[in-house]
Amino acid sequence: MDFDPHLALFWLKKLASVAMLPPLLPFLLILAGLLLKNRKPRLCTATTWTGLIVGLLTITPYPVGEALRLLEPRSPLAITDLEHAEAIVVLGGGRMSNAPEYDGDTVNRYTLERLRYAARLTRQTGLPLLVSGGAPAGDTPEATLMKAALQEDFGVTVRWKEDRSLDTRQNARYSAQILQQQGIGSILLVTHAAHMRRAQIEFESQGIKVIPAPTAWQGPRAGDEDRGWPALPSPSAAYAGWYALYEWLGLLAYRLSR
Repeated sequence: MDFDPHLALFWLKKLASVAMLPPLLPFLLILAGLLLKNRKPRLCTATTWTGLIVGLLTITPYPVGEALRLLEPRSPLAITDLEHAEAIVVLGGGRMSNAPEYDGDTVNRYTLERLRYAARLTRQTGLPLLVSGGAPAGDTPEATLMKAALQEDFGVTVRWKEDRSLDTRQNARYSAQILQQQGIGSILLVTHAAHMRRAQIEFESQGIKVIPAPTAWQGPRAGDEDRGWPALPSPSAAYAGWYALYEWLGLLAYRLSR
């Protein structure tokens, strides 16, 4: 098998993100503190407590919500913006392997959230639809699974399929090539609200005008302030905390790579 530097970089970034994000990050900090117990007691205490605090902050709704508030758009797509778009682009969010009820691989629930909204917009506007997502492990491209779900489960036709990308930057690069060949310069971009800022930056850097069409907000929304005391740590907050830190890390990586 030929060496693919783009694929190697993809897996290297994945491994780095595992170490730099919860749930592993707090445990690594705590472990580092314990290893320093005999040699540097003060550093041991500081590192261990840092791990505990980081772990707690990333599973508690209020700090997680504040991290998401700065990432997610304040409002959904406005109806008046629909007339300015020439196509809809929906980005893949992951796959489910060996789903027994589907006799094989299919999209995961995060991709499905995006596809549901993309299908709704397609019916509202009649705009052509592009799905974007590759196959880092060399199996069925995510875009192929997305196309099947849209056509079989939502009854929506997919015009274009971009199936080479391994990350958001490549989503934008390869999708832009398809769109520009068709004379399309303005799109409705569908992805999770927390991912929208990074995705929009990447597409606009390729010369595509983006009209954000975010979905699946995880941070605070209007009316949440009326629900009383902040909620306690929970599994949903833990996932949202991971997602928020992942996106902030992605934005940092983008700035460092410019």
